[in-house]
Amino acid sequence: MPIIRPVSDLRNRFAEIEELCHKHAEPVFITKNGVGDLVVMSMAYYERQQALLDLYRRLGEAEAEAARGEDTASHEEVIRELRSRLDGEGG
Repeated sequence: MPIIRPVSDLRNRFAEIEELCHKHAEPVFITKNGVGDLVVMSMAYYERQQALLDLYRRLGEAEAEAARGEDTASHEEVIRELRSRLDGEGG
């Protein structure tokens, strides 16, 4: 359920809104005259959202490459390459 607060709470109850953002790890929607106006969120939540958007963008690019018939790597090849890289860093 979204957390919705009036814009006056930004001025009068900022600490409470800040706590809500961190405690519930979700944005707080701010209304002005009963209409949605702003979204307030913690930096951690914002960074997670940005990371998800980047992941979705990369997945879309990979799917487009596969649809065009470009060379792709199998799951086994990717795992083997990742393990090789990790072993090279640890040794």
